Amino acid sequence: MSLTAQVRTDAHGNIVIHMEGGLNYDNGFPLRSELGDILKENPTSAITLDMFGVDFVGSSGISHFVETIQILNDKRDCIRLANVKTEFIKVFKLYNFDAMKLIIDEFESDETENLNKLFGNRFKTFQN
Repeated sequence: MSLTAQVRTDAHGNIVIHMEGGLNYDNGFPLRSELGDILKENPTSAITLDMFGVDFVGSSGISHFVETIQILNDKRDCIRLANVKTEFIKVFKLYNFDAMKLIIDEFESDETENLNKLFGNRFKTFQN
């Protein structure tokens, strides 16, 4: 099973890597090498690994993945995870890896929080 990735950079220079396929022993070391290169080339960018398309993680693949994230985050705390499936979070726990602190909260910057003040509290609204 192969692992492919699409690397995208947003307007702020932050990098999102959309991973697809399976994560196993064979692609663990190339992933580490590529992430290391991306970190060297973009020293100020935040890197998010989007795991939505990852459908299989082998036991040896997850150990290399966890080790890679820990090594790269020790140098500079910049790698985050997004769209992690619950079964992968359970496997992360087996390796004493607290993925929850790295997972991006999708509603972290909720711009709709104050909409009720803008629209909901109006006294003169149209009614049928």
